[in-house]
Amino acid sequence: MALLLGRILEISGDPFQDGLDAVTIRTDGAVHIVDGLIADTGDAAALRAAYPNDDITDYGNDLICPGFVDAHVHFPQTAIIASWGKRLIDWLNSYTFPEEMRFGDPDYAAMIAARYFDLTLANGTTTVCSFGTVHPTSVDAFFNEAQTRGLRALTGKTCMDRNAPESLRDRAQSAYDDSKALLDRWHGVDRLSYVITPRFSPTSTPEQLHALGGLWAERPDCLMQTHLSEQTDEIAWVKSLFPKARDYLDTYEQTGLLGENGLYGHAIHMEPREIDRLSEVNAALIHCPTSNTFIGSGLFDMDGLTPRVRVGLATDTGGGSSFSMLRTMAAAYEIGQLRGRPLHPAELMWLATAGSARALKLDDKIGRVAKGYEADLCILNLSSTAAIAQRADRASDAWEEVFATIMMGDDRAVRDVWVNGNRVQR
Repeated sequence: MALLLGRILEISGDPFQDGLDAVTIRTDGAVHIVDGLIADTGDAAALRAAYPNDDITDYGNDLICPGFVDAHVHFPQTAIIASWGKRLIDWLNSYTFPEEMRFGDPDYAAMIAARYFDLTLANGTTTVCSFGTVHPTSVDAFFNEAQTRGLRALTGKTCMDRNAPESLRDRAQSAYDDSKALLDRWHGVDRLSYVITPRFSPTSTPEQLHALGGLWAERPDCLMQTHLSEQTDEIAWVKSLFPKARDYLDTYEQTGLLGENGLYGHAIHMEPREIDRLSEVNAALIHCPTSNTFIGSGLFDMDGLTPRVRVGLATDTGGGSSFSMLRTMAAAYEIGQLRGRPLHPAELMWLATAGSARALKLDDKIGRVAKGYEADLCILNLSSTAAIAQRADRASDAWEEVFATIMMGDDRAVRDVWVNGNRVQR
Protein backbone atom coordinates (compact mmCIF):
# COMPACT_ATOMS: atom_id res chain seq x y z
CA MET A 1 0.00 0.00 0.00
CA ALA A 2 1.21 3.49 -0.85
CA LEU A 3 0.27 7.00 0.19
CA LEU A 4 1.22 9.86 -2.11
CA LEU A 5 1.22 13.40 -0.73
CA GLY A 6 1.03 16.58 -2.78
CA ARG A 7 -1.37 18.79 -4.66
CA ILE A 8 -4.03 16.83 -6.57
CA LEU A 9 -5.78 17.57 -9.86
CA GLU A 10 -9.40 16.67 -9.08
CA ILE A 11 -12.01 16.21 -11.83
CA SER A 12 -15.72 16.09 -11.08
CA GLY A 13 -17.10 16.78 -14.56
CA ASP A 14 -16.54 18.22 -18.02
CA PRO A 15 -15.31 21.84 -17.85
CA PHE A 16 -16.66 22.53 -21.35
CA GLN A 17 -20.18 21.62 -20.24
CA ASP A 18 -20.16 22.02 -16.46
CA GLY A 19 -17.90 25.05 -16.04
CA LEU A 20 -14.28 25.44 -15.05
CA ASP A 21 -15.02 24.45 -11.43
CA ALA A 22 -15.39 20.86 -12.70
CA VAL A 23 -11.58 20.67 -12.52
CA THR A 24 -9.91 21.89 -9.33
CA ILE A 25 -6.57 21.64 -7.55
CA ARG A 26 -6.53 20.38 -3.97
CA THR A 27 -3.66 21.58 -1.80
CA ASP A 28 -2.21 19.33 0.93
CA GLY A 29 -3.85 16.27 -0.59
CA ALA A 30 -3.15 12.56 -0.47
CA VAL A 31 -3.80 9.48 -2.60
CA HIS A 32 -4.06 6.03 -1.00
CA ILE A 33 -3.21 3.17 -3.41
CA VAL A 34 -4.03 -0.50 -2.84
CA ASP A 35 -3.57 -3.35 -5.34
CA GLY A 36 -3.28 -1.09 -8.36
CA LEU A 37 -6.35 1.01 -7.56
CA ILE A 38 -6.92 4.37 -5.92
CA ALA A 39 -8.58 3.37 -2.66
CA ASP A 40 -9.01 6.84 -1.17
CA THR A 41 -8.17 10.51 -1.70
CA GLY A 42 -8.52 13.54 0.50
CA ASP A 43 -6.77 15.73 3.06
CA ALA A 44 -3.17 14.69 3.69
CA ALA A 45 -3.34 14.84 7.48
CA ALA A 46 -6.55 12.82 7.60
CA LEU A 47 -5.27 10.11 5.28
CA ARG A 48 -1.92 9.85 7.07
CA ALA A 49 -3.85 9.19 10.26
CA ALA A 50 -6.18 6.72 8.55
CA TYR A 51 -3.39 4.71 6.87
CA PRO A 52 -0.39 4.83 9.21
CA ASN A 53 1.24 1.72 7.73
CA ASP A 54 1.39 2.98 4.12
CA ASP A 55 4.68 3.64 2.37
CA ILE A 56 4.66 7.44 2.04
CA THR A 57 5.97 9.42 -0.92
CA ASP A 58 5.82 13.16 -0.25
CA TYR A 59 5.74 15.17 -3.48
CA GLY A 60 5.49 18.54 -1.71
CA ASN A 61 4.07 21.15 -4.09
CA ASP A 62 4.17 18.85 -7.12
CA LEU A 63 0.86 18.13 -8.82
CA ILE A 64 -0.54 14.57 -8.72
CA CYS A 65 -2.46 14.15 -11.98
CA PRO A 66 -4.10 11.30 -13.83
CA GLY A 67 -1.67 9.72 -16.25
CA PHE A 68 -2.04 11.34 -19.65
CA VAL A 69 -4.25 9.54 -22.18
CA ASP A 70 -3.13 9.82 -25.82
CA ALA A 71 -6.14 8.91 -27.95
CA HIS A 72 -4.62 8.68 -31.47
CA VAL A 73 -1.05 7.66 -32.28
CA HIS A 74 0.94 5.67 -34.81
CA PHE A 75 3.62 3.89 -32.80
CA PRO A 76 5.22 2.51 -36.01
CA GLN A 77 6.10 6.10 -36.95
CA THR A 78 8.26 6.59 -33.84
CA ALA A 79 11.53 6.61 -35.79
CA ILE A 80 10.33 9.08 -38.46
CA ILE A 81 8.84 11.73 -36.19
CA ALA A 82 9.77 15.29 -37.17
CA SER A 83 10.44 14.51 -40.83
CA TRP A 84 10.57 17.59 -43.01
CA GLY A 85 8.33 19.30 -45.46
CA LYS A 86 5.37 17.14 -46.52
CA ARG A 87 1.60 17.30 -46.49
CA LEU A 88 -0.49 14.25 -45.73
CA ILE A 89 -0.38 12.21 -48.93
CA ASP A 90 3.29 12.98 -49.60
CA TRP A 91 4.02 12.24 -45.93
CA LEU A 92 2.55 8.76 -46.28
CA ASN A 93 4.43 7.98 -49.48
CA SER A 94 7.77 9.52 -48.49
CA TYR A 95 8.05 8.58 -44.82
CA THR A 96 5.24 6.44 -43.41
CA PHE A 97 4.93 3.63 -45.92
CA PRO A 98 8.70 2.93 -46.24
CA GLU A 99 9.00 2.78 -42.44
CA GLU A 100 5.91 0.61 -41.97
CA MET A 101 7.31 -1.96 -44.41
CA ARG A 102 9.90 -2.82 -41.74
CA PHE A 103 7.28 -4.06 -39.26
CA GLY A 104 6.98 -7.45 -40.90
CA ASP A 105 10.15 -8.18 -38.93
CA PRO A 106 9.03 -9.14 -35.40
CA ASP A 107 12.34 -8.08 -33.87
CA TYR A 108 12.14 -4.62 -35.39
CA ALA A 109 8.53 -4.23 -34.33
CA ALA A 110 9.40 -5.25 -30.78
CA MET A 111 12.33 -2.84 -30.66
CA ILE A 112 10.22 0.12 -31.78
CA ALA A 113 7.40 -0.80 -29.40
CA ALA A 114 9.84 -0.77 -26.46
CA ARG A 115 11.32 2.53 -27.60
CA TYR A 116 7.87 4.04 -28.03
CA PHE A 117 6.72 3.15 -24.51
CA ASP A 118 10.01 4.39 -23.03
CA LEU A 119 9.37 7.77 -24.66
CA THR A 120 5.70 8.05 -23.77
CA LEU A 121 6.15 7.02 -20.15
CA ALA A 122 8.97 9.54 -19.79
CA ASN A 123 6.41 12.16 -20.82
CA GLY A 124 3.78 11.03 -18.31
CA THR A 125 1.52 9.19 -20.76
CA THR A 126 0.11 5.98 -19.29
CA THR A 127 -2.53 5.01 -21.90
CA VAL A 128 -2.31 5.20 -25.68
CA CYS A 129 -4.58 4.19 -28.55
CA SER A 130 -2.38 3.34 -31.52
CA PHE A 131 -2.61 2.29 -35.13
CA GLY A 132 -0.42 -0.68 -35.99
CA THR A 133 0.75 -1.59 -39.47
CA VAL A 134 -0.77 -4.09 -41.89
CA HIS A 135 1.36 -6.77 -40.21
CA PRO A 136 -0.19 -8.72 -37.32
CA THR A 137 3.32 -8.78 -35.84
CA SER A 138 3.03 -5.04 -35.16
CA VAL A 139 -0.02 -5.63 -32.96
CA ASP A 140 1.65 -8.52 -31.14
CA ALA A 141 4.77 -6.42 -30.49
CA PHE A 142 2.76 -3.49 -29.15
CA PHE A 143 0.55 -5.59 -26.88
CA ASN A 144 3.42 -7.76 -25.63
CA GLU A 145 5.37 -4.67 -24.58
CA ALA A 146 2.36 -3.00 -22.99
CA GLN A 147 1.46 -6.19 -21.13
CA THR A 148 4.99 -6.54 -19.78
CA ARG A 149 4.79 -3.02 -18.38
CA GLY A 150 1.27 -3.44 -16.96
CA LEU A 151 -0.11 -0.68 -19.15
CA ARG A 152 -3.65 -0.02 -20.30
CA ALA A 153 -3.22 0.11 -24.07
CA LEU A 154 -5.24 -0.12 -27.28
CA THR A 155 -4.27 -0.89 -30.86
CA GLY A 156 -5.30 -2.69 -34.01
CA LYS A 157 -3.89 -3.95 -37.28
CA THR A 158 -4.08 -1.18 -39.89
CA CYS A 159 -6.02 -2.39 -42.92
CA MET A 160 -5.28 -1.20 -46.49
CA ASP A 161 -6.03 -2.92 -49.79
CA ARG A 162 -5.36 -0.12 -52.29
CA ASN A 163 -3.37 3.09 -52.83
CA ALA A 164 -0.44 1.75 -50.83
CA PRO A 165 2.69 -0.22 -51.71
CA GLU A 166 1.97 -3.85 -52.55
CA SER A 167 3.88 -5.09 -49.50
CA LEU A 168 1.57 -3.06 -47.24
CA ARG A 169 -1.70 -4.22 -48.75
CA ASP A 170 -3.97 -6.91 -47.45
CA ARG A 171 -7.37 -7.89 -48.90
CA ALA A 172 -10.93 -7.48 -47.75
CA GLN A 173 -11.10 -11.05 -46.47
CA SER A 174 -7.61 -11.16 -44.97
CA ALA A 175 -8.22 -7.85 -43.20
CA TYR A 176 -11.33 -9.36 -41.61
CA ASP A 177 -9.60 -12.65 -40.78
CA ASP A 178 -6.42 -11.10 -39.36
CA SER A 179 -8.35 -8.52 -37.36
CA LYS A 180 -10.72 -11.13 -35.93
CA ALA A 181 -7.83 -13.41 -34.95
CA LEU A 182 -5.98 -10.58 -33.23
CA LEU A 183 -9.16 -9.44 -31.52
CA ASP A 184 -9.81 -12.94 -30.21
CA ARG A 185 -6.20 -13.23 -29.02
CA TRP A 186 -5.80 -9.89 -27.26
CA HIS A 187 -9.07 -8.06 -26.55
CA GLY A 188 -9.77 -7.91 -22.83
CA VAL A 189 -6.53 -9.63 -21.84
CA ASP A 190 -5.12 -7.86 -18.77
CA ARG A 191 -5.43 -4.13 -19.56
CA LEU A 192 -5.43 -4.47 -23.36
CA SER A 193 -8.15 -3.61 -25.89
CA TYR A 194 -8.30 -4.36 -29.60
CA VAL A 195 -9.44 -1.61 -31.96
CA ILE A 196 -10.74 -2.32 -35.48
CA THR A 197 -8.54 -0.14 -37.70
CA PRO A 198 -9.13 0.81 -41.33
CA ARG A 199 -6.48 3.46 -41.99
CA PHE A 200 -8.85 5.71 -43.94
CA SER A 201 -11.20 5.46 -46.88
CA PRO A 202 -8.63 6.21 -49.63
CA THR A 203 -6.59 3.11 -48.74
CA SER A 204 -9.53 0.72 -48.44
CA THR A 205 -11.88 -0.49 -51.14
CA PRO A 206 -15.59 -0.42 -50.34
CA GLU A 207 -15.37 -4.22 -50.05
CA GLN A 208 -12.76 -3.95 -47.29
CA LEU A 209 -14.69 -1.25 -45.45
CA HIS A 210 -17.80 -3.45 -45.58
CA ALA A 211 -15.80 -6.42 -44.26
CA LEU A 212 -14.52 -4.41 -41.30
CA GLY A 213 -17.98 -2.96 -40.74
CA GLY A 214 -19.24 -6.53 -40.56
CA LEU A 215 -16.61 -7.43 -37.97
CA TRP A 216 -17.57 -4.39 -35.91
CA ALA A 217 -21.23 -5.44 -36.05
CA GLU A 218 -20.18 -8.83 -34.68
CA ARG A 219 -18.06 -7.23 -31.93
CA PRO A 220 -19.69 -3.90 -31.09
CA ASP A 221 -17.88 -3.90 -27.72
CA CYS A 222 -14.69 -2.99 -29.59
CA LEU A 223 -13.70 0.49 -30.61
CA MET A 224 -13.12 1.35 -34.27
CA GLN A 225 -10.57 4.01 -35.25
CA THR A 226 -9.84 5.77 -38.52
CA HIS A 227 -9.19 9.22 -40.02
CA LEU A 228 -11.68 11.82 -41.20
CA SER A 229 -11.41 15.13 -43.09
CA GLU A 230 -7.83 15.92 -42.18
CA GLN A 231 -6.85 17.91 -45.30
CA THR A 232 -8.75 19.47 -48.17
CA ASP A 233 -6.83 17.57 -50.86
CA GLU A 234 -7.55 14.33 -48.97
CA ILE A 235 -11.28 15.15 -49.05
CA ALA A 236 -11.12 15.79 -52.79
CA TRP A 237 -9.39 12.41 -53.19
CA VAL A 238 -12.15 10.70 -51.22
CA LYS A 239 -14.80 12.32 -53.43
CA SER A 240 -13.06 11.00 -56.56
CA LEU A 241 -12.84 7.47 -55.12
CA PHE A 242 -16.40 7.40 -53.74
CA PRO A 243 -18.44 9.49 -56.22
CA LYS A 244 -21.77 8.28 -54.83
CA ALA A 245 -20.97 9.20 -51.23
CA ARG A 246 -22.68 12.28 -49.82
CA ASP A 247 -19.46 13.31 -48.04
CA TYR A 248 -16.35 11.78 -46.43
CA LEU A 249 -18.21 10.46 -43.38
CA ASP A 250 -20.69 8.74 -45.67
CA THR A 251 -17.95 6.39 -46.90
CA TYR A 252 -17.91 5.01 -43.34
CA GLU A 253 -21.63 5.28 -42.73
CA GLN A 254 -22.50 3.24 -45.85
CA THR A 255 -20.13 0.46 -44.79
CA GLY A 256 -21.11 0.03 -41.13
CA LEU A 257 -18.24 2.08 -39.74
CA LEU A 258 -20.16 4.87 -38.03
CA GLY A 259 -21.14 4.42 -34.42
CA GLU A 260 -20.80 5.42 -30.80
CA ASN A 261 -17.62 3.40 -30.38
CA GLY A 262 -16.03 5.09 -33.40
CA LEU A 263 -12.93 7.26 -33.06
CA TYR A 264 -12.46 9.70 -35.93
CA GLY A 265 -9.07 11.41 -36.00
CA HIS A 266 -8.58 15.05 -37.03
CA ALA A 267 -12.09 15.99 -38.29
CA ILE A 268 -11.12 19.51 -39.34
CA HIS A 269 -12.94 20.24 -42.59
CA MET A 270 -16.40 18.76 -41.99
CA GLU A 271 -19.76 19.42 -43.60
CA PRO A 272 -22.80 20.25 -41.40
CA ARG A 273 -24.36 16.86 -42.20
CA GLU A 274 -21.26 15.08 -40.95
CA ILE A 275 -21.29 16.94 -37.66
CA ASP A 276 -25.00 16.22 -37.24
CA ARG A 277 -24.52 12.48 -37.80
CA LEU A 278 -21.50 12.25 -35.51
CA SER A 279 -23.54 13.99 -32.82
CA GLU A 280 -26.56 11.75 -33.37
CA VAL A 281 -24.55 8.56 -32.87
CA ASN A 282 -22.42 10.05 -30.04
CA ALA A 283 -19.15 9.29 -31.80
CA ALA A 284 -15.77 10.62 -30.64
CA LEU A 285 -13.49 13.02 -32.47
CA ILE A 286 -9.78 13.11 -31.69
CA HIS A 287 -7.98 16.45 -31.88
CA CYS A 288 -4.34 16.19 -32.99
CA PRO A 289 -3.04 19.77 -32.79
CA THR A 290 0.72 19.35 -33.28
CA SER A 291 0.06 17.14 -36.31
CA ASN A 292 -2.49 19.57 -37.75
CA THR A 293 0.02 22.42 -37.63
CA PHE A 294 3.11 20.37 -38.56
CA ILE A 295 1.55 18.84 -41.69
CA GLY A 296 -0.44 21.99 -42.46
CA SER A 297 -3.92 20.52 -42.13
CA GLY A 298 -5.95 23.27 -40.49
CA LEU A 299 -7.54 24.39 -37.23
CA PHE A 300 -9.87 22.11 -35.27
CA ASP A 301 -13.08 23.78 -34.09
CA MET A 302 -12.94 22.86 -30.40
CA ASP A 303 -15.49 25.42 -29.29
CA GLY A 304 -17.99 24.44 -31.97
CA LEU A 305 -17.63 20.68 -31.57
CA THR A 306 -17.39 20.05 -27.82
CA PRO A 307 -21.10 20.81 -27.27
CA ARG A 308 -22.01 18.26 -29.96
CA VAL A 309 -19.60 15.30 -29.65
CA ARG A 310 -17.09 13.67 -27.35
CA VAL A 311 -13.58 15.03 -28.00
CA GLY A 312 -10.23 13.53 -27.07
CA LEU A 313 -6.69 14.85 -27.43
CA ALA A 314 -3.72 13.16 -29.10
CA THR A 315 -0.13 13.56 -30.23
CA ASP A 316 -0.66 11.69 -33.53
CA THR A 317 2.92 10.45 -33.39
CA GLY A 318 4.71 10.70 -35.86
CA GLY A 319 2.73 13.22 -37.95
CA GLY A 320 2.53 15.01 -34.62
CA SER A 321 5.86 16.53 -33.74
CA SER A 322 6.14 15.52 -30.07
CA PHE A 323 5.59 12.56 -27.76
CA SER A 324 4.56 14.99 -25.01
CA MET A 325 0.96 15.64 -24.06
CA LEU A 326 2.15 18.87 -22.46
CA ARG A 327 3.32 20.07 -25.87
CA THR A 328 0.07 18.79 -27.35
CA MET A 329 -1.95 20.83 -24.86
CA ALA A 330 0.15 23.88 -25.69
CA ALA A 331 -0.60 23.42 -29.39
CA ALA A 332 -4.31 23.03 -28.63
CA TYR A 333 -4.17 26.33 -26.76
CA GLU A 334 -2.42 28.02 -29.69
CA ILE A 335 -5.00 26.71 -32.17
CA GLY A 336 -7.74 27.96 -29.87
CA GLN A 337 -6.13 31.39 -29.90
CA LEU A 338 -6.07 31.37 -33.70
CA ARG A 339 -9.79 30.56 -33.67
CA GLY A 340 -10.50 33.29 -31.13
CA ARG A 341 -11.21 30.99 -28.18
CA PRO A 342 -8.23 30.36 -25.88
CA LEU A 343 -8.64 27.22 -23.78
CA HIS A 344 -8.27 27.44 -20.00
CA PRO A 345 -5.63 25.17 -18.41
CA ALA A 346 -8.45 23.29 -16.66
CA GLU A 347 -9.94 22.47 -20.07
CA LEU A 348 -6.57 21.45 -21.47
CA MET A 349 -5.77 19.14 -18.55
CA TRP A 350 -9.23 17.60 -18.80
CA LEU A 351 -8.79 16.92 -22.53
CA ALA A 352 -5.46 15.18 -21.90
CA THR A 353 -6.88 12.97 -19.14
CA ALA A 354 -10.60 12.47 -18.49
CA GLY A 355 -11.66 13.79 -21.90
CA SER A 356 -9.49 11.36 -23.81
CA ALA A 357 -10.50 8.58 -21.44
CA ARG A 358 -14.15 9.36 -22.19
CA ALA A 359 -13.46 9.32 -25.94
CA LEU A 360 -11.97 5.84 -25.52
CA LYS A 361 -14.92 4.68 -23.37
CA LEU A 362 -12.54 4.17 -20.45
CA ASP A 363 -13.69 7.04 -18.24
CA ASP A 364 -14.89 4.60 -15.57
CA LYS A 365 -11.35 3.25 -15.23
CA ILE A 366 -8.77 5.94 -15.99
CA GLY A 367 -8.47 9.70 -16.37
CA ARG A 368 -9.26 10.77 -12.80
CA VAL A 369 -7.54 10.74 -9.42
CA ALA A 370 -10.54 9.33 -7.61
CA LYS A 371 -11.57 6.36 -5.51
CA GLY A 372 -12.03 3.18 -7.55
CA TYR A 373 -9.95 4.35 -10.51
CA GLU A 374 -6.85 2.59 -11.71
CA ALA A 375 -3.72 4.08 -10.18
CA ASP A 376 -2.15 5.47 -13.36
CA LEU A 377 -0.64 8.77 -12.30
CA CYS A 378 1.67 11.49 -13.57
CA ILE A 379 3.43 13.70 -11.03
CA LEU A 380 4.21 17.14 -12.46
CA ASN A 381 6.94 19.38 -11.11
CA LEU A 382 5.56 22.86 -11.80
CA SER A 383 9.02 24.47 -11.47
CA SER A 384 11.00 22.02 -13.57
CA THR A 385 13.24 24.50 -15.40
CA ALA A 386 14.61 27.94 -14.58
CA ALA A 387 12.29 29.54 -17.15
CA ILE A 388 9.20 27.81 -15.76
CA ALA A 389 10.21 28.37 -12.13
CA GLN A 390 10.61 32.12 -12.52
CA ARG A 391 7.15 32.32 -14.11
CA ALA A 392 5.62 30.08 -11.44
CA ASP A 393 7.05 32.36 -8.75
CA ARG A 394 4.93 35.20 -10.17
CA ALA A 395 1.74 33.12 -10.47
CA SER A 396 -1.34 34.52 -8.76
CA ASP A 397 -2.97 31.08 -8.44
CA ALA A 398 -2.30 27.40 -9.09
CA TRP A 399 -3.75 27.51 -12.60
CA GLU A 400 -1.16 30.08 -13.64
CA GLU A 401 1.52 27.66 -12.41
CA VAL A 402 -0.04 24.79 -14.37
CA PHE A 403 -0.36 26.92 -17.49
CA ALA A 404 3.35 27.80 -17.46
CA THR A 405 4.21 24.09 -17.39
CA ILE A 406 1.72 23.33 -20.17
CA MET A 407 3.23 25.99 -22.41
CA MET A 408 6.92 25.47 -21.62
CA GLY A 409 7.13 22.02 -20.08
CA ASP A 410 8.59 18.78 -21.44
CA ASP A 411 9.68 15.45 -19.98
CA ARG A 412 11.73 17.31 -17.36
CA ALA A 413 8.45 18.38 -15.77
CA VAL A 414 7.46 14.74 -15.20
CA ARG A 415 8.84 13.93 -11.77
CA ASP A 416 7.31 10.47 -11.48
CA VAL A 417 4.92 8.11 -13.22
CA TRP A 418 2.80 5.41 -11.59
CA VAL A 419 1.30 2.59 -13.66
CA ASN A 420 -1.30 0.25 -12.18
CA GLY A 421 -0.20 1.27 -8.70
CA ASN A 422 3.51 0.77 -9.32
CA ARG A 423 6.11 3.51 -9.55
CA VAL A 424 7.83 3.35 -12.93
CA GLN A 425 11.61 3.20 -12.81
CA ARG A 426 12.95 5.64 -15.40
